[in-house]
Amino acid sequence: MNDIDHRVLGNKLDLFHQQEEGAGMVFWHPRGWVLYRVLEEYVRVRMRRAGFREIRTPQLLARSLWEKSGHWEKFGAAMYSLDDAQEERALCLKPMSCPCHVQVFNQRVRSYRELPVRYSEFGACHRDEPSGSLEGLKRTRAFVQDDAHVFCAHSHIEAEVGRFCSLLRAMYADLGFPDFKVALATRPSLRAGSDATWDRAEDALAKAARAAGLEFDVRAGEGAFYGPKLEFHLTDSRARSWQCGTIQLDFVLPERLDAEFVNERNERERPVLIHHAVLGSMERFIAMLLEHHEGGLPVWLAPEQVAIATISDANLAYAEELMQALDDACIRALLDSRPERLEKKIVDAREKQVPILVVLGSRDERDRTISIRLRDGRQSTLAFADGVEYLRLAALPPPVASKV
Repeated sequence: MNDIDHRVLGNKLDLFHQQEEGAGMVFWHPRGWVLYRVLEEYVRVRMRRAGFREIRTPQLLARSLWEKSGHWEKFGAAMYSLDDAQEERALCLKPMSCPCHVQVFNQRVRSYRELPVRYSEFGACHRDEPSGSLEGLKRTRAFVQDDAHVFCAHSHIEAEVGRFCSLLRAMYADLGFPDFKVALATRPSLRAGSDATWDRAEDALAKAARAAGLEFDVRAGEGAFYGPKLEFHLTDSRARSWQCGTIQLDFVLPERLDAEFVNERNERERPVLIHHAVLGSMERFIAMLLEHHEGGLPVWLAPEQVAIATISDANLAYAEELMQALDDACIRALLDSRPERLEKKIVDAREKQVPILVVLGSRDERDRTISIRLRDGRQSTLAFADGVEYLRLAALPPPVASKV
C-alpha cells in the first residue's frame, strides 16, 4: 500500500483501524470519529434545509418483510439472517433502509396535499461481502448510508429530481469535487416490474435529468432491480473515478409494500418512490476524502482544526486561556505543552495534518497576541480577540443556503 492509501493514512493519523475479529467492520478512534461526526452533521444540516425530515428505523427485521419487498430474492445470499426461536421466525439485518421508510409512510392514511413526503436517515446496514472483496473503508460489511426517500405523485418527479441534483452539486463542491459525470443505469436482466412500468420509469427519469441540466451516458442493464437510477461519478485528485451519489426512480416497491395516498378525486393511488443518496456510504466517502486530500483535510473537516504549541511552561496559563476561548467558539483545538523543543511540536502537528498552528511565547503573553501559522506557510500575529475571531471564521463549515 502506498502512503496515500486511506488505510495507511488512517493508521498514521490515528483515525481508525480494522482487525481480524471484526472483518469488514471499523474501529473508529477519537480523531476519526470526530471527522465522521462532522461530516454527518454537515449532511444532516443540508438535508434538513432541503426539506427532509430525519427518521431512525430498526436494523433487525423479520425476513418476511424482505421477501415481500423482493430484496430477499435479489440479495438474500448477501444478507445476515438468523432464527428467532422465541417467535419461530427468521430475522435479517437490513442491507438497506428503503422498505423501512415505506413502513413509516404507511402508518397512516396520506392525502395528496401532504406530498411530497421526504425522509432521511443515517441507515446502519450490513451485507455479507466476500472476504476477498473487503478493502478498508471502501468495502465493508457494516456501513452507514446517507439514505433519503421521497414519496410523491408522478407530477412531482421532475421537481424532486431537480431539487436533489441542486443539493448534490452544492455538497460535492463543498467537499472539494466541483465536477462530476452522470450515468443513467437502465433495466437489468433480473428485475421486478413489467416492461411497461420500466418504460415509464426510464422515460420519466431521463426527462427529469435533462430538465435538471444533466448530461449523461446510458449504462444499459445496470439499474437497481426495482427501477432505473442516475449515478454520479466524482473524479479525485489522482484522476480516479468514484461512483457516489444515486437517484433511483421506483414504481415497484410502493406496489409491493402497499404504499398509497388519497388523491384529489378521493381515490387510493400508489406514490412514486425516489431513492436518494449523496455520499452513498459514510465510510467509503471518508476513504475517498482522505485519499483525495492526501490526509490534509480542509479546516472545517479536520479532527483538530488548531494546534497550540507553547514555547515554555511559563506560557501554559495563557495557552489554557486560549484553549478555553477556542472551545467557547466551537473550534476543535489541541494543546501541546510537552517539555519538547518548539520544532518538535511543529513537526508533530504537521504529522497529524492539523491545518492551523498557533505558537505562544512570552512576547505573545505580554502583548496578548496570537501567532498563527497556516498550512500554506502564511503567518500572522493578531490581538487575542481578533485572533480567536479569525480562527472561528476559518473553522466554519461552508455556508448553507436556507433552501435548495
